[in-house]
Amino acid sequence: MLNVNDNAPDFTLKNTKKEDVSLSSFEEKTVVLAFYPGAFTGVCDTEMCALQDNLKSFNELNATVLGISVDSPWANGSFSKQYKLGFDLLSDVNRTVSTAYDVLFEGLGGIEGYTCSNRAVFILKGGVVKYQWIAPNPGVEPDYNEIKNNLEKL
Repeated sequence: MLNVNDNAPDFTLKNTKKEDVSLSSFEEKTVVLAFYPGAFTGVCDTEMCALQDNLKSFNELNATVLGISVDSPWANGSFSKQYKLGFDLLSDVNRTVSTAYDVLFEGLGGIEGYTCSNRAVFILKGGVVKYQWIAPNPGVEPDYNEIKNNLEKL
């Protein structure tokens, strides 16, 4: 399990434009990694919109948000466009990043054999985990004020 003060596993994933985005390219910024189970799935819609609503204050704290799901770049692209998200959504189609961050969830929506990312938030600074929150189940949203408060402390 990945804990606070552990080195964050680096990764390269495709964004909605099918461009490579590497975590290591954000070394000078604080990164909010927001894993979510799937585009257009109710709670995920609410979560991504809440992150968008907080984006300006996160950016003012030198933080960037990256959303990660197992969805394709096309699904993430439609999702981002519908909600006018101002941050990258990345596709972990091989589930390697979700595995590295220990946030895989089996059987979303009662679909046996379907593995997705659980809802989780990690705050990374200088390649180190400074905060982590993993939902007890995918229906639970993070505490957005807690995310902001932790960013303010860095």
